[in-house]
Amino acid sequence: MIDWILGTVPLFKGVHIAALSIWCGGLLALPLMLTRHDPAITQDDYRRIRRATHLTYTVCVTPAAVIAVIAGTWLIFMREAFVPWLYAKLVFVALLVAAHAWVGHILVDVAETPGRSRPPAPYLPVAAILVPVLGILVLVLGKPDLGWVSFPQWLLEPYGGQFPFDVPRR
Repeated sequence: MIDWILGTVPLFKGVHIAALSIWCGGLLALPLMLTRHDPAITQDDYRRIRRATHLTYTVCVTPAAVIAVIAGTWLIFMREAFVPWLYAKLVFVALLVAAHAWVGHILVDVAETPGRSRPPAPYLPVAAILVPVLGILVLVLGKPDLGWVSFPQWLLEPYGGQFPFDVPRR
């Protein structure tokens, strides 16, 4: 059982990184796609752009976000990564989820009120996406020592509950 779990950590990391790449790349592409929502274009062009942005958001970006969060959550528990930088990373993940929801709101608003609602300039959603993405990258790649931040002890160690499988100790 331990060999199976140890063998799945690289698999979960690969799935997590691949899903994050799709999630973040799609979120960065959507504001640029939204710039094509122009009231002056023909109805057929508008329908084609609307369909492309809707499918990108619902079929590609949102499932990738769900997979990234699920795989990342499993990695936390498999690796017992209860360290301060991880909690800071989770704050940036929450900001990325908020940006994801905002982009989805913009998509729905533009689609349901054509001609009356215009998407914001693309630099606003792109900045709202890039800030958490860069924060996550800095924290994950640098793994800074955030010992100067005081966390409650219960947040820094596992609760001690029983997992449905055996977790290897380092």
